[in-house]
Amino acid sequence: MARVAKLVEVEKKRDYIVRGTAANGQIRCFAITSRETVEEAKQRHGTSPVMTAALGRLLSAGAMMGAMMKGEKDLLTLQIQGDGPGRGLTVTADAFGNVKGYPQNPCVLLPANERGKLDVGGAMGKGVLTVIQDIGLKEPYSGQVELVSGEIAEDLTYYFAASEQTPSSVALGVLMNKDNTVAEAGGYIIQLMPGTEERVIASLEDKLTQIAPVTTLLHEGLTPEGILQKILGDFSLNLAEEKIPVRFYCNCSKERVSKALISLGKKELKQMIEDREPIEVNCHFCNTSYAFSPAEMQEMYEEM
Repeated sequence: MARVAKLVEVEKKRDYIVRGTAANGQIRCFAITSRETVEEAKQRHGTSPVMTAALGRLLSAGAMMGAMMKGEKDLLTLQIQGDGPGRGLTVTADAFGNVKGYPQNPCVLLPANERGKLDVGGAMGKGVLTVIQDIGLKEPYSGQVELVSGEIAEDLTYYFAASEQTPSSVALGVLMNKDNTVAEAGGYIIQLMPGTEERVIASLEDKLTQIAPVTTLLHEGLTPEGILQKILGDFSLNLAEEKIPVRFYCNCSKERVSKALISLGKKELKQMIEDREPIEVNCHFCNTSYAFSPAEMQEMYEEM
């Protein structure tokens, strides 16, 4: 019995995305629980509570938007650049729930906003949101909008409307424990398809005004399926059976970093060798460092 209970607990904690449709295909929807992913990002980057919330929201959004892509090699990048103390965030995701990201300034400390919440908008300030979709075309598709609030969910809602002409409702949240660990994290994206009936739009808008914040729903024990059922249960919700597992994943390695060093050219590499000092290269996304001795760099130089 103890083993069964432990397996159930592990399953409950796993991060995943569910997706579906409602109102006979007039609505499509995504929801995610991402506590473990956000906690790993926090540990890797040593983020303060407000920056954990900021990065966690963008990671959750990136994972869901990645799930919208269809190609195996498709990649999505979300970038926020702001004039606030946090300066910016970068997140990259694929179509399989693999997501990674980093903050430009992980250690921002700010008082709570007027609602008593972590002031993500204050950390980001004014700036721009850029969405880059590399879907195998000659040039990646790129869309950019000004930040509406810096709170990320509102900014993505505006992006979908302005750049993709898709009316959307985006909700994202990260709830922190007093010991600076992540208590809950997740969100949802609900979108109207072209030709949606006015009565469906009005009814959905009314429903969304009644829904509690996403962290409240998660804290109450609702799963991603439960959240979508709560919002869209009256719209003939149809959820896909497949859950997309989500994880913080970076594909960096010492071999990939060595190729990057070689790409600098023989002149740069020779200068590093002549300095006779080991060098350390850090991956922004996962904060992993790779050390190279002068002997290793000499081998790379000879290979060139």
